[in-house]
Amino acid sequence: MYEPNVVGDWQEYEEHAGLRVRVHRLEAAEPPRGRDDAAAGLTYFSVRVTIENRGTRHFGIHLEDGQLDVRVGPDGEGAFIDWRNSQFIEGFDVYPLRRATAVLYAAAPEAALTHVDIQVQLRVDEEWTERRLWAGGTDVQEATAQTAPVGSAQGDLAHQVSVFLKEQTEPGTA
Repeated sequence: MYEPNVVGDWQEYEEHAGLRVRVHRLEAAEPPRGRDDAAAGLTYFSVRVTIENRGTRHFGIHLEDGQLDVRVGPDGEGAFIDWRNSQFIEGFDVYPLRRATAVLYAAAPEAALTHVDIQVQLRVDEEWTERRLWAGGTDVQEATAQTAPVGSAQGDLAHQVSVFLKEQTEPGTA
């Protein structure tokens, strides 16, 4: 059975010696040029896709809209992808020991962000690669754990850890 990569893992392409890709930094983030009206009521997040060349020759890379698919929640519903704010890789030559990174901004219901699947299909030197899948989630839900009911063990532990860390980082505490 095929298992997806975990967000942060590198995936090597056997058909292109030395070329590898990674989906990473999946996090809640507001888009740099403002929110799209179509994303009203949704929570924005960003993800980075980095292509690295560890080979001996350069590769022409294309990673544009339509080559990335983002699904959220347990049912795999499509996320809203903000093409205007996203940064793609359009016809860039990645030379040996170099990288190129695309940044994708998307939005979805906050509750669905604990499960995010990102599918990537690169075009390398005018050839399509196989689709690769990364699975992960944002920490948006974890940030709300501090407000969990006091009676829940998970809420108590999260609150205790949060208080401890804040005390450790405040100046003048010993």
